Parts: sequence; C-alpha cells; structure tokens
Amino acid sequence: MSLEILGIMVLWTFLFGYVIVASIDFGAGFFNAYSELTGKQHILTKIIQRYLSPVWEVTNVFLVFFFVGIVGFFPKTAFYYGTTLLVPVSIAILLLAVRGSYYAFETYGTKGHKGYALMYGLTGLVLPASLSIVLTISEGGFVSMTEGKPVLDYWALFTSPLTWSIVVLSIIAVLYISSVFLTWYASKAKDTKATDLMRKYALIWALPTIITACGIIYELSFHNQEHFDRIIDLWWMFGLSFLLFIGTVWLIWKRKNYGLAFGLLVGQFAFAFFGYGLSHYPYLLYPHLTIYDSFTNEAMAISLVVAFVLGLALLLPSLYLLMRLFLFNKDYVKGSQKNKA
Repeated sequence: MSLEILGIMVLWTFLFGYVIVASIDFGAGFFNAYSELTGKQHILTKIIQRYLSPVWEVTNVFLVFFFVGIVGFFPKTAFYYGTTLLVPVSIAILLLAVRGSYYAFETYGTKGHKGYALMYGLTGLVLPASLSIVLTISEGGFVSMTEGKPVLDYWALFTSPLTWSIVVLSIIAVLYISSVFLTWYASKAKDTKATDLMRKYALIWALPTIITACGIIYELSFHNQEHFDRIIDLWWMFGLSFLLFIGTVWLIWKRKNYGLAFGLLVGQFAFAFFGYGLSHYPYLLYPHLTIYDSFTNEAMAISLVVAFVLGLALLLPSLYLLMRLFLFNKDYVKGSQKNKA
C-alpha cells in the first residue's frame, strides 16, 4: 500500500468518526430545540442534556485532526480549496462559535434558556449543510482556473441539483443518526416516553435518508459520469449498506435491541461512506487534483501517519472511557448522578 493511499485512508477514517459523533451532537441539539417549540421538553430535554454535557468538548477533535491532516498530507489542497471554501468555512466557524457559546451559557449561565436552545438547534442543521458543500465542489464543474488561480462559480454551485441533494441528505442523515442513537440512550435510561418519542423520529427519518442518498447517485449520473460509473462498480458496498439499513429499521420497528440497531446504523454509514470515498479515488478535486499530484514528502508522510495512528489510539480509548464513566453509567444515564464533566 502506497503512502498516498494510507494517508487518505487515515484521514477518511477520522472524517467518518466526525460524521457519526457530530451527527448525534447536531441532531440532539435540534431535537432539544424542537421539543421546546412543541412543548415536549419535559420528555426529551433531560435525556439530551445528559448526553451533551460530557460529550460536547470532544466532538470537534475528529474535525481538527482531519483539517490538519489534509493540509499536512496534501499541501496543494490549501491552494485549491483555500479561497473556494472561504465563504462556507467562515459560516461553519461562526456556527461552531455559536454552539460553543450555548455550551458555556448552559453550563455556567442560566439553564434552559429558550433562545440559546433554539440557536443551538438551528446551527445543528445549518452546520452539516455548510460543510457538505465541500463534497459538491469536489465533484468538479464548479472551480475554474483564472490566471493560475482557482475560482469558484457560486451561481453554478447554488443552482446545481447535486448541491441541494447533498445538502438535504446531510441534514436528514443528521436527524436519522441522532434519533436512532437517542432512542438507544433513552432506553438505557429506562425512560419509556423519551424512548417512544425518539423511536418515532427515527422511523420518520429512515426512508427519507435512503431516498435522498439515491437522489445523489442519480444526480451524479448527469454531473460526473466517471464518478457515477465507479459507484456502480462498487454496488456491493452500497448493497450491504442498504441491508444494514433494513436491519436497523426492523429492530427499531419491533422495539428490539436498540444498541444493535445503532451498531447496524454505524455499519450502514461506514459501507456507504467508504464506498463513496473509494469511488472518488484518486481525485481530491475533479479534474484538477488527485492524491498523487499533491502528496507531501516521504518523511513528513511517515511522521503524520504515525502521529495520526497514535492520536486515534489515544482518542478511541478516551471515547470508550467517556461512554463507560458517563454516557452509559447506569446512575448517570438515569440522572441520579451529578454531572462530573
């Protein structure tokens, strides 16, 4: 295996970790805000707050690793994506600041403030939408070279059906992933009302997730034929993803083993996410940039791989301890233990 492939695999793994962890976080914030608006805060708020309180500080670690790594492994990405992503990334940073402010106010200020909760919930939908723009741009057709510099065609980007299909999927996937996890979490807390409500949301968002995912593949057939053909070649990965989706929905429908249902969901998104990544290989930006055009020197690459593997070896046990000591501690999850985070 070449260093280029190893490097992009490490980065893609960190990005997948962020997709799952951040989706739960984003969705939890939205459902918390929605419960405030619909008068169901007495059912969901305690469960969601017990999840968010110890987790929020580690959510963005995966994203930081990814951004540092993408520039470290592939320095030319800073040139091609630096100016083109100025607007969406600036919006994302602003929204992350808003979310951080919510945590601070909720932890050290007046708890249960509706305004903070609503802002936090809205950012949970807008953030994945703004970050997903990167995937659209990477498909090509939106960046042109003018006087040797990449220029993004905003009109083409925001009028493209592919853009909006990816944006819609990013939002729906957040709600689906989060609702399935919170169904499991509420069941662990023996909170029947919260479990039933989150189960309802999980079933509501299940079918739209698959429909929008298929919509992206359909739009790719018009926008990027080469990528579409490679996705078809990897049909078995997306087929396995669909089978795991069926398993998740069946378990939730039957009110059985919500923990296994969430495990199947993670597998579902893993097959789809890595299948998408493999089909995108070797391009970082169609047709301008591949992983071979912009790779760093060998010494730097080896150092980064070692650092990232060690980072992952430290991060995963930390998340396990976080879940063991807080999230799934039987006293904490039932609210009978004070938050120590």
